[in-house]
Parts: sequence; structure tokens; C-alpha cells
Amino acid sequence: MIRKIITSFCLLLSLASFAQEGTASPYSFYGIGDVRFKGTIESRSMAGVQVEQDSIHINLDNPASFSNLKLTTFTVGGTYNQTTLKNSSASEQAKRTTFDYLAVGLPMGKLGVGFGLIPYSSVGYKITNTSDEAGGSNTRDFGTGGVNKAFFAASYKLFPNLSLGANVEYNFGRIETTNLQYINGVVLGSRELNRADLSGVNFNFGALYQAKLTKKLSLYGSLSYKLESTLASDNTRNRDVVSLNSDFDVTSVEALDEEKESEDLTLPSELRFGLGIGESKKWLVGAQIISASQGDLANTYNSLSNVSYEKAMKYSLGGYFIPNYSSFSSYAKRIVYRAGLKYEETGLVVNSQSIKDKGVSLGFGLPITGSFSNINLGFEFGKRGTTSAGLIQENYVKLSVGLSFNDRWFVKRKFD
Repeated sequence: MIRKIITSFCLLLSLASFAQEGTASPYSFYGIGDVRFKGTIESRSMAGVQVEQDSIHINLDNPASFSNLKLTTFTVGGTYNQTTLKNSSASEQAKRTTFDYLAVGLPMGKLGVGFGLIPYSSVGYKITNTSDEAGGSNTRDFGTGGVNKAFFAASYKLFPNLSLGANVEYNFGRIETTNLQYINGVVLGSRELNRADLSGVNFNFGALYQAKLTKKLSLYGSLSYKLESTLASDNTRNRDVVSLNSDFDVTSVEALDEEKESEDLTLPSELRFGLGIGESKKWLVGAQIISASQGDLANTYNSLSNVSYEKAMKYSLGGYFIPNYSSFSSYAKRIVYRAGLKYEETGLVVNSQSIKDKGVSLGFGLPITGSFSNINLGFEFGKRGTTSAGLIQENYVKLSVGLSFNDRWFVKRKFD
């Protein structure tokens, strides 16, 4: 039954992911797109706070977590996102359904390993500037694609209260953009097609610490550091003359030229530090700070004079509460109730405006009766960007679903 649920859920997520673009944000034009991955559903429901040494949930933000697993864990998640995009005079709505992550964690005594696939960033913008005047100039810009991460992690429980870990990530993907320019009343226009094939490797190191303060209370600490890395981009640019009809169907008339070049982008280093206090399997309150260096993500097709990058910061406060972890009489008392607040400076600066992201999150961990597996629901409400300086503000609502299946694998049968 569990295998059927896993297969069906993964199939649905895959179909939804390929059926639609991963984002509708105009800010995905810049850099490597809109960075969508913010952790597992459990973590995002607490605004990204995940400092406890959890034995039944995978922590994809800190590689030191895998040695704390007691059972083989399979986790997968997806999100439905509804966004209202608005400027100073108009607004539009966009909806996306995305696959967020898939990972497996394997406990091996004091050693733990994990591997998985994460769609890290997405490009999915459609920007149109039109003129109603005769002879007026018009532009239409489209972009699709993004960057994925395949990772392998290993961690070791050095002491009962201290785990260390590291992972290696292989980044790969393709971004395709189209710029169309035409003049009202003129049948022919110009088109520029850009394709960037991206690849690179980066490394992440982490530590998790737990100390008893009293018989019930514990102090939790999480620290991880991602090294600055290079993302190689092999770029191809094609220009051609095109014809347009009233429905804006485009047909190439004459190919002009093709250019190929390589560009090295710099993914920023990232330091995460979190502290929490709580009672195991009862409650937890924690805070986390993420500091990222200034990256160099401008490529040949999206390098603009009004766009720059700065250091990024994220502040999170969150926690969970379980009324009675071992209750037999009430299912509601075994539910994990999560909540969190976040404030993020994304590191992107457009028209001298730092793009910020503010939000609140809620979540529920629903145990599957008769097992250590669980279903996790998350809700996020937030605002990114601003309507100042001719920019776009995004008001978003996200509904996320994650499955965490836990079982003993590789156990030799005593009876056939």
C-alpha cells in the first residue's frame, strides 16, 4: 500500500511539474531564476527553522541530520502556488503546481547517508511592453527552464549529542529566453533566442548539537556552511527576422546570426545558524539566521545596468507543538502543529530597490496510524517585491504537501 501511495504521488507531481512552469515571477528573469527551494514542507511550515536532531524527518538544509535517522526515510513534496502580481496601476493572478524535492535517507548505525533530487530554481516569466500608437514600438519577453540539484550526503554521530556531515551537489539545467521586438503596422519584426546550459558542483558542511538543560528541556543548535562555487554557462544566441500575424504567431523569415560563448557565474557562499529550546516530542521554539555572500549571477542575456546583487539575509522564527505524542484515544493530540515567521533580503537589487520577502507559515504533521510515517501539510502567506520604482509586488499563497515514509529496509527475513 505504501509503495502504491509513493508511486502515485510521485507520478502526479511529475505530471504537474512538467505541465506548468515552476514560477510566474517576473523576478525570475534575473540570475538563474526564482530560487524556489526553501527546505522540506516540515521546515517551511516553521519558516525554515529546523534545529532538532529528528529521527523520522530528513533535514535537507543540514547534511549532519542523516546520522540521526532511526529508520530508512523516503520523503517527497510538492506545492500549489497562487500569486497576485501587481504594480501601481494593475494586477494579474498566476497559478503554478510544482514538484519540490525527492530524497532518501539511510541509517547505518552512527553513520547516515542520503541522496536526492531538488528542482532548485525556475524561470517562468512573460513580460510585455506595448504601445497603442501607430508606429509604436513593442517588446515581448519569455523565459523557461531552471537549475536542478542532485546531491549525496553523509554524516557521522561523533558523540551522542553531536553530529557532523557534508554533502556534494551537482547543479545542472537549461534556461531558454526569447526577446521579440516589433512595430505597430509593420509585418516583420526581430527575435532573439538565448539558451544557457548550466552545470557545476558545490559542497556543504554541517553540524547538529543537542544538550540537556534540565530533565525535560533541551537546547538545540544547527550550523551549516555552503562554499562559494562556480556555475558554468554555455550560451547560444540566435537572431532572426520574423513575421507576425494578429494572433502574434511568429514565423521565422530570415536567420541573421548565431553566437556561442561561455560564462562563469558565481553561486554565493551561505552560512546558516540556528538555536532552539524545547521538550523532545512535545514542543520547540527556535530562531535561524542565514547569511549569503554577494553572488555574480548576471549572464549575457540578463545583464542590465539597473540590476545588481548584494549580500542576502534571512531571519526566521518558528516552532512546533504536539499535545500528546503517544495518545491512543485522540488522533488530534498526535498531530504536530507548526508555525513560523520570516523576513528575507533576497540579494537582488532592481532600480535601486532591494527585493525583500516577508511571510508567515502554518503546518500540520499528520501521523499515519500504525507506522512512523507521516503526511505534512504546509501553508505560506507572504509578500515579495514592491510597487515602488516601477516594480512588481507579488502577494502569494502556497499550499504544500509532503510525504515522509519511514520503515526498516534491507532486513534479512527469518522465515520465507
